[in-house]
This record gives sequence, structure tokens and C-alpha cells, in this order.
Amino acid sequence: MATGYLELLRARHATRLLVGTLVGRLPNATAPIAIVLFVRAEGGTYSLAGALAAVYGVANAVGQPVLGRLVDLRGQPRVQLPAAVLSALAMAVFAFVGTGPGAVAWGAVAAAGLFTPPLEGGLRALWSSVLHKEDQVHRAYAMDAVAQEVMFTVGPLLVTVCVSLWSAQGALLVVNAVGVLGALSVVVSPPSRAWRSAPREAHWLGALRSPGLLALLGAFLAVGIALGSITVAAVSYADEHGGDHVYGWMMAGIGLGALIGGAAYGARQWTGEPARRLQVLVALLVVCYLPLMLVPGPVAMTLLTVVAGLFLAPAIACAFVLVDRHAPRGTVTEAFSWLVTTFTVGASLGTGLTGPVVEAGGALWGFAVPGLAGGVSLVVLIATGRVMAVPAGRGMVAARSENDPNRAPEPRFRSGDRA
Repeated sequence: MATGYLELLRARHATRLLVGTLVGRLPNATAPIAIVLFVRAEGGTYSLAGALAAVYGVANAVGQPVLGRLVDLRGQPRVQLPAAVLSALAMAVFAFVGTGPGAVAWGAVAAAGLFTPPLEGGLRALWSSVLHKEDQVHRAYAMDAVAQEVMFTVGPLLVTVCVSLWSAQGALLVVNAVGVLGALSVVVSPPSRAWRSAPREAHWLGALRSPGLLALLGAFLAVGIALGSITVAAVSYADEHGGDHVYGWMMAGIGLGALIGGAAYGARQWTGEPARRLQVLVALLVVCYLPLMLVPGPVAMTLLTVVAGLFLAPAIACAFVLVDRHAPRGTVTEAFSWLVTTFTVGASLGTGLTGPVVEAGGALWGFAVPGLAGGVSLVVLIATGRVMAVPAGRGMVAARSENDPNRAPEPRFRSGDRA
């Protein structure tokens, strides 16, 4: 396992791109907790803190595919770095103005989310130009998914440390400044500067004109709902079984399970149709969610959360392969950004839907939601299996300007359509 990942990291530019992307996405990974801590330090209410964090999330979900399309049209350096700078400046305005002038605070947080650069989608568009074998690209997707789990676990811890050593305002400023440096490291690299999207046929739907991509997004909206619901149900469980530290262990368990599963998944070379493989992975994900309804003691529950996370990163990595294959020519960054947006929206819906469920039936019924949402995802994948299947011979990733291995014929559109 280690040998395969070390081979990837030894590839020229691979480590720099991976680390730079993770550092560049640090503001996005830590924004919810950083905003909440800052608002509370300013004397604001939890309702205000939650509302501002939600505004950031919604704006981010809108901005990712829009900026992803601009990357496909204009290249990475022209979009990624200016967006990172604008996002950091907007968050700096929020940090210095505080919650006093309401309109300024809301506008600054919205701008910070809207201009968050689509580094995640950009990295996945670059892998085929850095790694020249299909199995290496697929392993990179798994490593990418694992790295994201680590970042979303470690990032909030870094914010809390920064707050304790300095201040909540300082944490906002430092995290966003570091994020700009990460984006800068990526966009000045030779692969990012050289990357060009393939010629695209103009159409206002962009990547969303692909039926296979739409089916995948529908399935992962439900996966996002499942993950978001676990966070709310875990809070309810922790309130009855020991408090915040139990919640922390449960969330760490999900991350650890995803790390183990993703690392094991990427360690071997997979053959066969990825759409079928994704069905199996989501089915296993559902099976591992169901034991959470047993709601045992804290130690056993933490172990169950590790099991619940095992197939999350493998499912995400397999989804990356399908996005790679179904994205219409010239829309690869936008397509990956749509997956990020859909997953984020799903997680937000999951938290919103599970709150009333927990209030009505407690943690047990709250933990029923991820199993139900995962089942919906599986049904979508099975129902759209023929649409998502890729004909044999169209899945070979090669070194070219973007990941467009299927080279599927484009549907014709009226000449008046524009991207």
C-alpha cells in the first residue's frame, strides 16, 4: 500500500499540487467553525453565528461550479488566484468590521464563500497530466479523498489552537492568508500554468448536459444528506452519553474510517465497470450505517462510527472516476465542482432534515436517516445504471490537456447557445 502511494508522491509536481490544494482549501474546511467562534467572541448569538456560517456555505455552493466553468474557459491561474485573494480580502473585512454593521458582515461572508477558488476540481483536472497511467490516476483520486478527510479533521483543530493562542479574529486572518499561499503554490506550478481545457461546445448548461453526470449528482446529493444527518444525530447522542468529548470522538471515528477505507481502496488496481463498483460501495455504505441505530455505549458507538466511515472515501474516489468519464468535453473542472457543490448542499439538507427527526424521536431515529438516505442513493444508482455505464474502451486516462477519456460525441445545440 505504502509503495503505491509513494510512487504517486514521487511523480514530478504531484506532492506540490496535493499539498498546495489542501492548504489552499483550508479556509473552506474551517470556515464554519471559524465564523462561529468569531461571532461568539464578538458577543453575537448562536443563531447569528449559524446563519452567517450558512450564508457562507450557500454562497460557496453557488460559486464553485461558476468559477469551475471560468477555469475551463480561461485557465487555472487567471481564475484560481484572483478568486483566492478576493475571498481572503472579504473574510478580512468581516474580521475587522465584526458583526456590528449587519449588511457589511453578511455581504463580506457571502463574498468570501462565493469567491472560494475551485481548487479541488482543478486538482482532479490536473492529475492526468502529472500521472500517465490510468491506475495511477485512480489511486490519486483515492489519495485525494483520504487527504480531504484528514484536512476536514485537522483544520478545525488548527483553528481552535489558533483561537486559544491568539484570538478568533487572528484565526480568521491567518487561515485565509495561508489559503492564498496554498492557491499561489498551485497556480504557479508548471502543470497548472500549462493546463488548458479541451475545446467545448457552447451551451448554457455546461457540464450539466451530461445525463450520466446528472445521475451521479443525484446519487451523491443523497450521500451528502446521509453524512450531514450523522453530525446532528451524533450531537443528540453525545448530549445523553457524556457531552462534547463523545461527539468529538464520534466525528474522529468517521474520519478515521474514511481514511482507512480510502487508503485500502487506492492500494489496489480495480478492473471492471466503475458504475457497478460504485453501486457496491454505496450498498456497503448503507450496511455500515444501519448499526448506528443500535446506539450502544460511547466506546462501542465510536467503533461503529469508524465502521460507518469505511466506505465513504472509496465511494467518493469511485465517483471521481465517473465524473472524469461523463464530463462533456471542455467542462472537467466545472463537473468536479458540481460534485463538490452537490455534496455540500446534501450535507446541509441532512443537518436541516435530521434536527426535527431527533427532536421527535431522539438519537435512534436520527441515525435512521443516513441509512434511509444511503438507500435512496443506491436506488438512484441502480435505476440509472445504464446511463452511467461507460462503453468499453472509453475509460483510458492518458496525458492530455484534461481528463476527457471517453471523448463522447457531443449533442448538437443551436448556434445561439453560449457557455
